[in-house]
Amino acid sequence: QVQLVESGGGLVQAGGSLRLSCAASGRTFSSISMGWFRQAPGKEREFVAAISRGGTKLYYSDSVKGRFTISRDNAKSTVYLQMNSLQLEDTAVYYCAAVQGAVPTSSGRYDYWGQGTPVTVSS
Repeated sequence: QVQLVESGGGLVQAGGSLRLSCAASGRTFSSISMGWFRQAPGKEREFVAAISRGGTKLYYSDSVKGRFTISRDNAKSTVYLQMNSLQLEDTAVYYCAAVQGAVPTSSGRYDYWGQGTPVTVSS
C-alpha cells in the first residue's frame, strides 16, 4: 500500500514554470517506481514522465520531452516534475502514480495514484 499526495499545481502564464511534488508513504520509497500522468478536460489520461527506483532511468512523452524533468529524492520520499516552457496544451490535472518494481510508462501498470493537482496555463 502506497499513499501519494501531489502538490505544486496552480495557475501559470504560458512560457512559465512550475514544479510539482508528490510525497509518498506506506512503502520503502526506493523500492517503487514513480510516474506522472495528466488528464486534460475532455481527454483521456496520458503518460507524462516516469522514473525508476534508483532514479537512473527516465522516460518522457514526446509532448513534454525537453521541457519537463522528472526527478526523485529518495531521502525525502518525494518525486518531482519540473515543468518549464509551459504551453496552453499542458493544462490538465496532473497525477502522481507508483508501482513496486521496474518502471513502466503505461498507466495500467501503476497500482497507486494520488488525488491529482490541477495545472492551468494561461495566455
